[in-house]
Amino acid sequence: MSDLIDHPQEYFREFLPERDPLLLDLEKEAEREEIPIVGPIVGELLHILARATQAERILELGTATGYSTIFLARALSSSVRLVTIENDPGMAARAAANFRKAGLDQQIDIIVGDAKAKLIEMEDIFDFIFLDIDKEYYAAVLKNCRRLLRPGGLLVADNVGFKDADPFNRLIYESSEWRSVSLFAYLPFHSPEQDGLCLAVRS
Repeated sequence: MSDLIDHPQEYFREFLPERDPLLLDLEKEAEREEIPIVGPIVGELLHILARATQAERILELGTATGYSTIFLARALSSSVRLVTIENDPGMAARAAANFRKAGLDQQIDIIVGDAKAKLIEMEDIFDFIFLDIDKEYYAAVLKNCRRLLRPGGLLVADNVGFKDADPFNRLIYESSEWRSVSLFAYLPFHSPEQDGLCLAVRS
């Protein structure tokens, strides 16, 4: 068996996806203002997963400045829409401005409000859901995520390495309604750089 490469964190920092000036500006802004974003590795992963699953309807819970939303929206055809929910009106306004800069504002619907409450009101069915709200609420929204996700649809949950995500991690692991895997990984420029991701398919 081949030996593991030396200094793997430094090594894998070399393989960051290319980003356009807008995304780079959002990364600098996030660092300056301590805004948690998924970073280029997870952003590119979301884009790849959305394309690989041929998602036509995407729901994102937790928009912030729209960094991850842009990666997801760019995976969709121009005729398909993405819905994102953000609790902070100021952040939602900043995200909307960024979507206009990216030329994606006609594809993205921003809902301002508490994700837990908004999910209860929703009836649309989605192919892909990205979960990135306060981790303490992950378990509480899982039932409605399943209701709004088509059978065989993909749920991706960020930050499952946080202690507040423990109830969600255990709930989805023990559920027969999902087939899931949780990964703990080094994620350059993610917030934080060592964290977990959960990928789950709705049964």
